[in-house]
Amino acid sequence: MQFIKNGPDIPERLLQSHEEGRVVFFSGAGISYPAGLPGFEGLVYQLYHELGITPNDVQKTAIDNKEYDRAITLLEVYVVGGRETVRKSLLKVLSPNFSLPNATLTHEALLILSKNRKGQTRHITTNIDPIFREITSYNKGVTPYVAPLLPIPKSSWNGLIYLHGLLPKEPEINSLNELVISSGDFGRAYLNEGWAARFVSELFRNYTVCFVGYSISDPILRYMMDALAADSQMGETLPEMFAFASYSKGNEKAIINEWQAKNVTPILYLEDESHICLHGTIQRWSETYRDGSLGKERIVADSAMLKPMASTRQDNYVDRMLWALNDPTGLPAKHFADLDPVPTLDWLEPLCEERYLTDLKNTKTSYSQIRRKISMEPEAWMSLVSFSTTSCQLDNRMFHLARWLTRHLDDPRLVIWIAKCGGQLHETFAKLIKEQLKKIEILKQATNNEELTRLQDNAPNMIPRPAMSTLWCLILGGFLKSPDRNFKFYDWLERFKFSGLTTPLRLELREILAPRVVLRETYKKDLDMLDESLQVRDLVSWDIELNSSNIYSFLQPYTNNSDWIEALPRLLPDITLLLRDTLDLMRVMGDADDHHDFSYIHQPSISDHFQNKEFYEWTALIKMAKEAWIVTAQYNPQNARLVAEDWFQTPYPLFKRLAFFTAAHPNNVISINQALDWLLSDNCRWLWSDKTKRESIRLLVDIAPKLEPNTLATLEDAIMIGPPRDIYLKDIENERWIQIMDREIWLRLLKIETAGAKLGKNTKAKLDSLAIQHPEWQFADDDREEFSHWMSDGNEWIKSLDVPLSRRKMVAWLKQHPHVSHWEEDNWRQRCHDNFNTTVCALFALSQEDIWPIDRWRTALRTWATKGFLNRSWRYMAPVLNNASNEIIQTLTNEISWWLHEIARTFEHHEAIFFSFCKKILAIKFQICSDADEDVVAKSLNQPIGHVTEALLRWWYRRELEDAQTLPEEIKTIFTELCNINIDKYRYGRIFLAANVVNLFRVDFEWTHTHLLPLFDWQNSQIEAQSAWEGFLWSPRLYWPLLSTIKASFLNTATHYQSLGKHKEQYAALLTFAGLELNESFSIIELRKATRSLPISGIRASAQALVRALEGAGDQRSNYWANRVLPYLQTIWPKSHEYRTSEISEALALLCIVAQEEFTAAFNFLQHWLQPIEHLNYILNKLDKLNLCSLYPETALAFLDLVINENKQWLPLNLKKCLKDIETVEPKHSSDVRFKRLNEFAQLYEKS
Repeated sequence: MQFIKNGPDIPERLLQSHEEGRVVFFSGAGISYPAGLPGFEGLVYQLYHELGITPNDVQKTAIDNKEYDRAITLLEVYVVGGRETVRKSLLKVLSPNFSLPNATLTHEALLILSKNRKGQTRHITTNIDPIFREITSYNKGVTPYVAPLLPIPKSSWNGLIYLHGLLPKEPEINSLNELVISSGDFGRAYLNEGWAARFVSELFRNYTVCFVGYSISDPILRYMMDALAADSQMGETLPEMFAFASYSKGNEKAIINEWQAKNVTPILYLEDESHICLHGTIQRWSETYRDGSLGKERIVADSAMLKPMASTRQDNYVDRMLWALNDPTGLPAKHFADLDPVPTLDWLEPLCEERYLTDLKNTKTSYSQIRRKISMEPEAWMSLVSFSTTSCQLDNRMFHLARWLTRHLDDPRLVIWIAKCGGQLHETFAKLIKEQLKKIEILKQATNNEELTRLQDNAPNMIPRPAMSTLWCLILGGFLKSPDRNFKFYDWLERFKFSGLTTPLRLELREILAPRVVLRETYKKDLDMLDESLQVRDLVSWDIELNSSNIYSFLQPYTNNSDWIEALPRLLPDITLLLRDTLDLMRVMGDADDHHDFSYIHQPSISDHFQNKEFYEWTALIKMAKEAWIVTAQYNPQNARLVAEDWFQTPYPLFKRLAFFTAAHPNNVISINQALDWLLSDNCRWLWSDKTKRESIRLLVDIAPKLEPNTLATLEDAIMIGPPRDIYLKDIENERWIQIMDREIWLRLLKIETAGAKLGKNTKAKLDSLAIQHPEWQFADDDREEFSHWMSDGNEWIKSLDVPLSRRKMVAWLKQHPHVSHWEEDNWRQRCHDNFNTTVCALFALSQEDIWPIDRWRTALRTWATKGFLNRSWRYMAPVLNNASNEIIQTLTNEISWWLHEIARTFEHHEAIFFSFCKKILAIKFQICSDADEDVVAKSLNQPIGHVTEALLRWWYRRELEDAQTLPEEIKTIFTELCNINIDKYRYGRIFLAANVVNLFRVDFEWTHTHLLPLFDWQNSQIEAQSAWEGFLWSPRLYWPLLSTIKASFLNTATHYQSLGKHKEQYAALLTFAGLELNESFSIIELRKATRSLPISGIRASAQALVRALEGAGDQRSNYWANRVLPYLQTIWPKSHEYRTSEISEALALLCIVAQEEFTAAFNFLQHWLQPIEHLNYILNKLDKLNLCSLYPETALAFLDLVINENKQWLPLNLKKCLKDIETVEPKHSSDVRFKRLNEFAQLYEKS
């Protein structure tokens, strides 16, 4: 991180260690240069000069060899008066000039940096000059320790250490003799007596050390490094050491090597006579630290609004954010969860990365911030979601991350993540979700649109639409199937074999065979997520499975088992209940209702038939129900009849099919008349429904020959009328409808005639007429005409095609069925998923014949662009597709571009093909909408040019990026082409480049300055600048070198605020942060002018940014208010009356509250901006939560008086509590006219 322009880049790990209080600064002579004091070399020359001595050859050799400590020893031996004379001369030579500008600023800055968040000051100086003594003389909180009387540098020490002594105020010889400046002194301190060596060795074991003001040749460093050498040789691993190091142009590498040879990481800055970069950096760092700008909560405030993206090693803000959130106090995580607007759910991915290691009983285990190992016990994981329930209590960090997730309840990605992680919510997480859903429902029922709007504004995905509410009910109810919770049906059968069907076993079987929902990511990528009418299947892909697997295979050996057959009647009620649960779950998911379910596809026939493919495990329940009923009918016909009647009365076509099966069964449990009544009920719906077709026709065939003539005539009349129109799709064309109706009538009449029924005259004539009109209509040997859904190679009336499993047959099938038809269904997608190798080989074989079934390729690529198939599909199919013609590539553009987008992070083969695909897609002609109101960012996310550009960026981010690394040629030429504003279609790609401009700027300044930055200039092109800024503001960052380079465009953007679409508030916030973190490149006047160019909505966004910034300062709020926010309000914030609106007043009222201990100061400054506020509940809740009414009763009363009027339609929450707190602390306020007004308002509302 750079604190000043062209200054040194402070490593992120040093900043983090410093924030955690683990850094100790060592200050050397270099920090005293501004006070006119010399370094070690200058000290030697001035001592010789002060004593009037010209160095002899020996002394000169020591000086030339930079052995300054030895040169002083030689001087003490040489001069008359010896050691005492030299020591007394130090008082004059090391007398600082405090009148010089900035003489003590660096010392003061270092003391600020050396004070940790607990108030402990830990600083070590090897300087013996009196500057620190001077500036700490008025700071009684800093305890001095003068060598050799030193503390033990463990966790509790607190003070300023003069490691080599301190010049006394008077020339007292004993004190002068304690100074460590000569080689003899160093020998005594580090070798003979060794107290300095012991101190340094212990210190370096426990802390990260940062050297400031030392040169590489400094003898002091040599002695300290020698003291550490013994520890290193004993195999001890010491914390990393850092040093600010100057370099001159051309010797940067040599300086790095020299410092690293001492096991020190150099922080380089360009050398100049006054070391301005060093002093400026230390001073700016201290100001930033003092105001909490580098604190963990501030890091959260700054980074949480960004999307987590890759960055250079020097600028890894994602790691910085994760480091902050990992704070064990949970305060940064709490701030993260409370932020408005809520941080994007994109942060969930890095939070789930197992990037940490814990060492428990010498076993290293990786963990993430969402799932953490807490002991060596197998189940000892703290996790928000898992594969099994856990009783481990959440710590503060994870609790607040759970709260953050509850503000994304309308985002399908959250439920998919929960499903992937096992589906079992931690009880605390589940409770938080329930409370959030309850809160939202209460607000809806109370029509509290004010609070609902506030919630929606701050968390757009917080309020779940109906389909998402359905998913949350399933998750909270425990209806998700957990991959690791596979109930063992085989084990149950083994126990049944020995003990029979006991009650515990029967109840256990209900759990084993219970239906559960399996959720997967949907294939649909271009949905309008704001559409409230989206159904569950639009948001997620789902299936119903049983708790246990392989039911069919386990049951096979028991088909003729007498014990099993005997137990079936007892299981029939349980199996019926499980079937009902299965259909109820399908109903909840939107795939079943009273008249519709998909059982006719999943299990085409209730009776045994080869069309029952057993693809769906849940259909085993249908088979078990059928077999259990048959056994029941054999031994207890009356009970079997009651079950059948109950089935028919149960909703869902599946139960009608089961009832029809029982009526057609040879045991004659159901009477013929009752069977006919069932067929003709509900306006003959079940006679004609394609959902019950197989069983209704089987029943017709069975009963028609047995009917009395009059009853048969009734049936014939019902068939002659034909199917009700309302059971078919409304959009069927009339000609097609007539054809469907005729065929259905023909089918049923011919079936009953073939069965032996004698048709009436008119009925027979109708049948003969239809047969003449359609001679192609014939019965098949396998009864396929009785099925609405038929799995085969496809020669049927309504086709449902089964893709062959063998490669040769699959190739032939694809040649016959290259297209997807509305009138055909097939399982090609399932084959691509379950039989990857076969589908790959089939498509490859066709490509060799130059046959490209486009629809099949589309489905395959969509299926393979998911986790688990990416690398395999790319390895085998990239070369195949690369041989396709440009026309084929153009037809498959959407699928290929998304495939590239998904594979870019991980592929290991065919890099040349990857770039070839990218170039081919970029060359295709696309239409671009020039609508100024278009959301270009959202459009680019779903457009092939955008997919390809992001794929190229993802490929680039796979490398370990470094500042000034330059772009690789593979993408530089493509990015250059994308920046050509004469090609409109590339704008979708330029948006992604603009979104990544910080990284591009850091890695390749020249390219970025030449090609990308001109796009941000409003003078060049309004539409290009709008797109560029919207792309950048998609995830904006306050990176001063970049903003300084595009300064004019950045400031000018304020005048184009309204054209920035939904990202405009991000600009107002960025401009505000620029004003808070002032940089020498921007003047106050410039920032003031830009801020005052914002419209009222922009000023409101700016006020909200002030709130976030002040909250982010954490415990340093007072400093941040005094040094950042207040100066901003005084010098930059607009002062005109036009900005004094209710919305801006609300934001500034919140600013007063979050100032906390500065509540009174903030109120006094902002009180003239405050006025009655419309949305008071959140404000007063915050006021009460922070206990400000008790802490500052006078200010709180004045505050409430300004923001509340009597025209409110309802009593603001917490008002009575606030008034009570004020009265309790200051009873005299109860007689204040303001208190009386507010109290009367509260009482009046309560009575009404």
